[in-house]
Amino acid sequence: MTPRREPVSRRDRPAKPPLSRAVLVGAALRIMREEGLERVTMRRLATELDTGPASLYVYVRNTAELHGALLDELLADLDGAGVAGRDWRERLIELLWAYTVLLIGYPSLARSVLTLRPSGPNYLRLIDTMLGLLDAGKVPLRQAAWGVDLLLQHATATAAEQGTRQQSVEADGEEADLAVVVREARPDTYPHLDRARDELFSGTGEQRLRWAFSALISGLSTTTETRKA
Repeated sequence: MTPRREPVSRRDRPAKPPLSRAVLVGAALRIMREEGLERVTMRRLATELDTGPASLYVYVRNTAELHGALLDELLADLDGAGVAGRDWRERLIELLWAYTVLLIGYPSLARSVLTLRPSGPNYLRLIDTMLGLLDAGKVPLRQAAWGVDLLLQHATATAAEQGTRQQSVEADGEEADLAVVVREARPDTYPHLDRARDELFSGTGEQRLRWAFSALISGLSTTTETRKA
């Protein structure tokens, strides 16, 4: 005779922590760090939090908003004052470099951020810090405002590209193939390529990105809006 199963009182089960936006984002961040952004789905989060998927939409409207919240959570550790005392331009480049390195670790999120309009408090703090540094460099307000968007777009796109390539087993081979093709290009057919062939692949990734930020900052400092005639 099969023994009768003793019923378990619901009172003996540990109480679930109350659901909130912070709890939801914290769970999503943990899954992203351990398994990647692709595994951060509403269904998976609902299972993780022992609730139904529909209940999560009280805290985020859609996946895009969740990705924006994940970015904002990561930006909480971005130190905008860590290079105090340096020239405003150096501080801005250092901040952008730190932002890029942060996102390189999460290339899927970087790709998503390219099409988002983040609006979290830490993202706003990043923009405010950048505007303050550009103001210290006496960059006109409109050029600074437009420039922030340009600089963050370049940083995010770089993170998406480099982070994705780091995860690709074929990336090194593709770059080696390009180097061979450039080296073997005929000077009479590609004269300018021939002159620049030694410089096209020169410098480290960090050197080239810092130079790119410097070039963009110099450009936005001096380039005014082009008006139609």
